[in-house]
Amino acid sequence: MRYVSLRTACMAACLAAATLAASAAAGSPSSPPAEAPASAAAGTADATAPAIRPVDDAWRASLPLDAQAATRAYLDRLSPEAKARSDAYFEGGYWLLLWNMLLGVAIAALLLFTRPSTAVRDWARRVAPWRWLADAIYGGAYVAAATLLSFPLTVYQGFVREHAYGMATQGFGAWLGEQLIGLAVAVVMTAFGVAVLYAVLRRAGERWWMWATGVAVGLMAVGVLVGPVWIDPLFNTYRPVEDGPVKRAVLAMAHANGVPTDQVMEFDASRQTTRVSANVSGIGSTASIRLNDNLLRRSSEAEIRAVMAHEIGHYAMGHVPQTLLQFGVLLFAGFGASAWVMHRLLRRYGERWRLPGGAAAVADVGSLPLLVGALTVFMFLATPVTNTIVRTMESHADLWALNLAREPHGEAEVLLKLAEYRKTEPGPWEEFIFFDHPSAASRIGMAMRWREQQLP
Repeated sequence: MRYVSLRTACMAACLAAATLAASAAAGSPSSPPAEAPASAAAGTADATAPAIRPVDDAWRASLPLDAQAATRAYLDRLSPEAKARSDAYFEGGYWLLLWNMLLGVAIAALLLFTRPSTAVRDWARRVAPWRWLADAIYGGAYVAAATLLSFPLTVYQGFVREHAYGMATQGFGAWLGEQLIGLAVAVVMTAFGVAVLYAVLRRAGERWWMWATGVAVGLMAVGVLVGPVWIDPLFNTYRPVEDGPVKRAVLAMAHANGVPTDQVMEFDASRQTTRVSANVSGIGSTASIRLNDNLLRRSSEAEIRAVMAHEIGHYAMGHVPQTLLQFGVLLFAGFGASAWVMHRLLRRYGERWRLPGGAAAVADVGSLPLLVGALTVFMFLATPVTNTIVRTMESHADLWALNLAREPHGEAEVLLKLAEYRKTEPGPWEEFIFFDHPSAASRIGMAMRWREQQLP
């Protein structure tokens, strides 16, 4: 699944920080995608009943008004087996954060200490008539090499593990085909990003890291604009949602909150995943409202209204521009820290890495693995910060959705399904460090507090 939403804008920040060179490992087409405040149950729709005890409107009407008691009643509908499975899946992701960081650093070190990397750099300079083109060739080659070296972990994380937990629907051939499409996109984007970045670095001098931040933010903005139009259709088919109550309800909320579109699109995510998702993507005239077919097929109108009000909230509150700004500040710190690290490592190992001496080493595209490695470590250490940025905006969008759709039960029902792939009741520090969305317990609690205050 590919779309540009709040979460993918944040992913784009990380990719831009690494000049898009690590995109194959950080955001492959098969990786768990950015989510609306809902997820389909792992496996088929028939598997939902034993995982989450079904209820009717009479049960909802009989819930105590007290928010804490009502939240507990919702959470107790999750079976112990489903909760244990969800906890195991999500907690395994903690280790994957570490393994991906270590693999990224190992790949960077391998390319720095062996000759193929600079051999490609030298060859590109011989055959390319312009320096920027030589840099672009190196950037494309770098992402291809990183993809190949990280492929075993990608297979485990994006295919084996997703199937083991019942969240993927693709066979290996179809999955691999999308990986190759994603690689082609990554090569083109990385080549462009590296060419722009190093053209700037050659002119920037010692304060290169300040200019690099501007380049990264600019690349993020380009990704937000072109992703929905040119990249998403490579992975999914988009078609208008049929006229009916759902479309009318979504457009009524959208028009009331300044989303400039008269179309609601559906995309065929079910051929890749069991999860449901939706987004309001793009900026200005490129704005697009999109729901996946899992959401339309498996959710009630109240749940769909709650999900889409959340996504409209992201758009109405300007979360994508805010994300660009906040991640720009974070990248400013990241590039500054990377400059400090690179200066010391280049002074010690620059000759061994076959890089020029002094400030020229940073402006040499052969130092790209060092820059990517330094930023990889920085972004790993900044995980609590990046997650807090996103989690705060998600919480604001939840509250916007409650005030717009006025569907606390619809929101609670759809959030309960998050327990199929996201730990429901983490500890406070665990949620702060590892959760890029509030936990289901936190979000259902917000919906029930809204209900407690609004129903009387």
